[in-house]
Amino acid sequence: MTAQLINGKEVSQQRLQIVAEKVTERQAKGLRTPALAVILVGNDPASAVYVRNKKIACEKVGFKSLSYELPADTSQETLLKLVDELNANPEVDGILVQLPLPKQIDSQVILERILPHKDVDGFHPYNVGRLVVKMPLMRPCTPKGVMTLLETYGINPEGKKAVVVGASNIVGRPQMLELLLARATVTICHSKTKNLAEEVSAADIVVVGVGIPNFVKGEWIKPGAVVIDVGINRLPDGKLCGDVEFDVAKERASMITPVPGGVGPMTIATLLENTLHAAELHDHV
Repeated sequence: MTAQLINGKEVSQQRLQIVAEKVTERQAKGLRTPALAVILVGNDPASAVYVRNKKIACEKVGFKSLSYELPADTSQETLLKLVDELNANPEVDGILVQLPLPKQIDSQVILERILPHKDVDGFHPYNVGRLVVKMPLMRPCTPKGVMTLLETYGINPEGKKAVVVGASNIVGRPQMLELLLARATVTICHSKTKNLAEEVSAADIVVVGVGIPNFVKGEWIKPGAVVIDVGINRLPDGKLCGDVEFDVAKERASMITPVPGGVGPMTIATLLENTLHAAELHDHV
């Protein structure tokens, strides 16, 4: 059995089309065009690619895109001042600070400075807390994108055993909450987990986000399981691969996300969905 590929690129295009239609509807009603401000500090090549892709997506759906590119030696105080200005700007609906930040800047201080209703990444403690109590405002983009993929492909987590490998604030922890809210029984694994292969092999749904190429071995996957690979790693030969040993896993899983073309496009689509949501909240302020 070879797994069905979960095509994140295709689903993301569908979601972006819906966002674009809603933007057109807003404009027809005389409502403001949603605006997303993206801040890039330094010249990290991967971050620059992500920021460029976000700008392209904004243009595609008709958003206003504001870009702020700051030098690598920018101080924390300077960045906080810019965030404050964007918080106060009524024309800005969403604020995104591209991570990672240079070592002189505490990313948590910056993320907490963004107003929760403009925090379209969903990283502010207020937004994470609302997710915990089943009252989400802004949901973290990658985990929400994963849930959209599951829904689109008719995969209902209710009653299933889900294992999340990786416990980061960006993916692992909020992914655990998303699956829990969907009524799955969730185990979250990390660097101190014992018998990781045993945990993974018991899962109906496996979500992996650790940033290590081929970390989860294909032979660990339970036959018929659904595999969601959040990782994207560049190998020495220049090729991209995920955190799951894809070639082996695809022969055991029922469905699996490829890398690239799986979760990655969904993160950007969800970011724009969140920005539209922020604009709608802004309408009522």
